[in-house]
Amino acid sequence: MDYLMQLAADPAAWVALVTLIAMEVVLGIDNLIFISILTNKLPEADRERARRIGIGLALVMRLILLGTVAIIVQLTEPIFNLFGHGFSWRDLILIAGGLFLVWKATKEIHHSVDPDPHDDLFDTKKAALGFSAAITQILILDLVFSIDSIITAVGMTEHIPIMIIAVVVTVAVMLLAATPMANFINANPTVVMLALSFLLMIGMTLIAEGFGVHVPKGYIYAAMAFSAGVEVLNMVARRRAKRRTEARKAEAKK
Repeated sequence: MDYLMQLAADPAAWVALVTLIAMEVVLGIDNLIFISILTNKLPEADRERARRIGIGLALVMRLILLGTVAIIVQLTEPIFNLFGHGFSWRDLILIAGGLFLVWKATKEIHHSVDPDPHDDLFDTKKAALGFSAAITQILILDLVFSIDSIITAVGMTEHIPIMIIAVVVTVAVMLLAATPMANFINANPTVVMLALSFLLMIGMTLIAEGFGVHVPKGYIYAAMAFSAGVEVLNMVARRRAKRRTEARKAEAKK
């Protein structure tokens, strides 16, 4: 109790908490985009439940990993060398997660451009994915993102309570944002393609990180924000063009 009181009275601890929450929320966008796209392929009645289970699993996994911080830190220790680079368990996990993300994003992009309507990503009337399969895939990516998230947290602070609070707040934000983001993505097919391209880029970034090539996250999220901004402008332009067309048709009928 004394330790918690001292921590609460320390301004540096509050700065670390706010900084960590902001960073974890940003890092959680990747996870949230994947969950949104994947659950949108389920029947509408199952989507909300799948999102809650997926995000709940992310919380449970992060809290479990926080309970094994000493082991998590050891995951960064090299276990073998190849091509002059020492690979750790974290590197291998990031590479495997990146490959899975690249495979999944490529598969969904293929479905979206395939002229054969079978298992079409945009066919929301029929599920192209089973509930158990969706949860399994979410669980796999939860593990990858959770390990990366916890290692980031350990690098920023040594106080476990701060990490726990940051994780809980981050997951709460994800839970609140999941349905609005999923609905927005589902209602805008071009946004689906943009989100899939984000996942493709994130997957390649994870692979690069696994091979020891550090890619500053700021560049990645700046590119995502710029692309999203351009897409918003395109959406506004399309809506205005549609309104002008409808107005001209209404005038013609008069």
